[in-house]
This record gives sequence, C-alpha cells and structure tokens, in this order.
Amino acid sequence: MTQSATSFSRRSLIGFGAAALAVSAAPKVWAQAATPAAPPAGPFSLPKRAYEAAALEPHIDAMTMDIHYTRHHAAFVAGLNGVAKDHGVVGSTPLNKLLGDLMSVPEAVRTAVRNAGGGHANHTMFWEVMGPGAGGAPTGDVAAAITKDLGGFDKFKTDFEAAGLRVFGSGWVFVTVGSDGKLAMVSKPGQDNPLMDKQMPLFGNDVWEHAYYLKYQNRRADYLKGWWNTVNWTKVNERYAAAKAGKLTV
Repeated sequence: MTQSATSFSRRSLIGFGAAALAVSAAPKVWAQAATPAAPPAGPFSLPKRAYEAAALEPHIDAMTMDIHYTRHHAAFVAGLNGVAKDHGVVGSTPLNKLLGDLMSVPEAVRTAVRNAGGGHANHTMFWEVMGPGAGGAPTGDVAAAITKDLGGFDKFKTDFEAAGLRVFGSGWVFVTVGSDGKLAMVSKPGQDNPLMDKQMPLFGNDVWEHAYYLKYQNRRADYLKGWWNTVNWTKVNERYAAAKAGKLTV
C-alpha cells in the first residue's frame, strides 16, 4: 500500500470513528420520527401546555416531556396539516368528527388521518390530565364514578396498570365515559382513540416507549405506577362534567 493510500485509510478510519461517536452520543428519539423545526402551517396546532417540561419530575423527566411534546406530538400535527393541505374536508372538519367517522375520510388519506389524528387527540388529552403537584386519590364525581363503575380506586389502579402491561408493543390505556356518566376501561393499539369506536375518552396513559424509555427503560410497570403521581384529578373532573353535558370533544 502506498503512503498516500495509507494516510487516506487512516483519515477515513478516524473520520468514521468520530462520526460513530457523534451518533452514539446524540439524543435518542424513541418510536416515531422527529418533525422539522417549522412544521407546515394549517388548521391544526399544538395545544399550549399549562406547565413546563420539568414540572412532572421525578415521575416523568424533562427530556422525555420535551421530546414527547415538541417532536412526537408536533409530528402528528404536521401530518394532519400536510393532509389538510390537499384535502380540504380534513382541515374543515373538527377532529372528533374525523375520528368518529373515519369511513367518511377520503380513502387515500384515511390511514394518515387515523394515525396522525389519533395521535393529536390522544396527546392533547394526555397533557391536559397531568400536572405538577398532582396525584393522590381521585376526588368529586370522578371518585364516586370510579367506585361505582370500576370497583374502587385501589382495584381500578391495579386493573389499569395490568391493562397497560398487556398492551403489546405500543398503545394507550383509557378510561371512557358514556353519555350516562358510566365509566369503562379500554386499551387501544398504536394511536387509536376511543372516538373511533363511538366512545368518549375521559383520561388515559400513553404506553408507547417514547413516553417513558429515557427514564424507565424497559420497566413499563414502574412507569405505570409512577404516572399516578402526575394525574390532575381536578382536570379529570372538569372533563367528566363536560362529557356528561355533551361538551367534551377530545
């Protein structure tokens, strides 16, 4: 091998090693791709969070919250706006109506609306039902409904966590509420939302790996237990009252 070839090989190896080191040190984004810095404008937008990314520490870490909100949720919004750009009916229809009647969505974009629309609705609910200084036992009408319909809070927590563990791969666990105020528990794969089955989501937990992996790694059970410390029962009661009044949308 000539001296120039040897030098080239060494330079290539050094360059490759540096690149590999940079990749290994880069922050990981779990499960779903990040969005561009400026997602396409359109009729759908990220909801404004009522608390900072670090507000749910130590139960959910700030990096997870930041990536979850600014990349994963933003990706769903960008996806919906991308569809709406070429299909006006998507942009002009309320999200709960789109998800509640997917068969009316143009077939060419139905899967995109299901995934991006479900993800947008799920996460909009998710941020709302959590908060700093929250947790503890449920209060008000929701506490009474959990006792009546779900066997009491202790039993419900055990059942809810078990349902979260049974989700194979990625998905959600929800509590739904009927027009009569009755509660039920259901799990969904991917970003499916109970609205797709004519059910109204009251609250729920995200068991996609991107929701917990940076802090809990593969310990989903620990995440499910820790999540109760973030549940804002005041907001859940507000959603419950709105659902019974027919005013809750997602």
